[in-house]
Amino acid sequence: MGWTAVTMPGRRAKTVWLSLGFLLWALPACALAQSQEPPPTSGVENGQAGTSAHGQLPRPQSSGSIHGTVVDSTGAFIVGARAKLTRDDPSQNQEVSTDNNGQFSFANISPGLFQLTITLQGFATQTISGILSSGEVYNVPPTTLAIATNVTEVRVVPKVVEVAEDEIKEQEKQRVLGVIPNFYVSYISNAAPLSPKQKFELAWKTSVDPVTFGLNGAIAGIQQAQNDFSGYGQGAQGYAKRYGASYANLTIGTFIGGAILPSLFKQDPRYFYKGTGSTRSRILYAIANSVICKGDNKRWQANYSGILGGLAAGGISNLYYPSQDRNGAALTFENALIGIGESAAANILQEFVVRRLTPSASKNQQARP
Repeated sequence: MGWTAVTMPGRRAKTVWLSLGFLLWALPACALAQSQEPPPTSGVENGQAGTSAHGQLPRPQSSGSIHGTVVDSTGAFIVGARAKLTRDDPSQNQEVSTDNNGQFSFANISPGLFQLTITLQGFATQTISGILSSGEVYNVPPTTLAIATNVTEVRVVPKVVEVAEDEIKEQEKQRVLGVIPNFYVSYISNAAPLSPKQKFELAWKTSVDPVTFGLNGAIAGIQQAQNDFSGYGQGAQGYAKRYGASYANLTIGTFIGGAILPSLFKQDPRYFYKGTGSTRSRILYAIANSVICKGDNKRWQANYSGILGGLAAGGISNLYYPSQDRNGAALTFENALIGIGESAAANILQEFVVRRLTPSASKNQQARP
């Protein structure tokens, strides 16, 4: 069948042609619009769940662990060293001890900065810092503890005998009116006890002091003037005998009562000045010290040395006094009692008078610390 030209009358034909032209223009435009539309999105991408299309979920952080070994300078394992783990959060701090292999470990440790402190008595402290990553097994390099260098404070404390020696030197400067020896008085209430050697040295220095010789010479002169111990006679010979007897009495009494017996009984032969309290208390103290004394242990006790020393000196004097002037046993005990009374009187003078007349006593009054 052949093609036949079809014609349409005026206005109708124009309308058909316009419709065909519009269709030819619209079809390409729709196709282009469809090609530019975005692909459909899922519910997750439209915000129905999770994050936006451009966001990422945070990575979960897992715990880690820290391990280490402690050794000494020779490489031997140190058992019992303390390893302390310190974190920014104090609640996460931990502390353990090294085992038989010198090892320590901390488990379930959250990531972040940490500090390890290794300590052991006698060794220098070691500190290690680090950063633990998520899930990491952190192996600390072997920690070597060096022996600590101790700074020791050494206090040089003088020996008791040295302290006593210094105090004796001060006592030997004590002279009544600056002349008469006053060696057997301590103005230091807690003075160091004397050694036996020091007791003998003090007795010797008292016996050979020039003033001692002079006083005995004066006593012998008075005795001769009064014709005491007439059996000695008069003249130079009589004076010499009286002088020798007087000096023997002093020396024997000093050595027996101030050195020999005090060393045996461990007693102090000195009078300890009180200087404080009421007048009555000081008088009673002075009287009591004629029959009591301090022991080398600084405790008060009966003065065996002084009492027995007086009896011994009185008995020995019978060997060199004239026969008519020698004391029997009864008279010896009587003289010993008189000696105790004289000692009490002398102590009272020491407590209230002698110190004021002893120039060097004031600076010796301070108690030894």
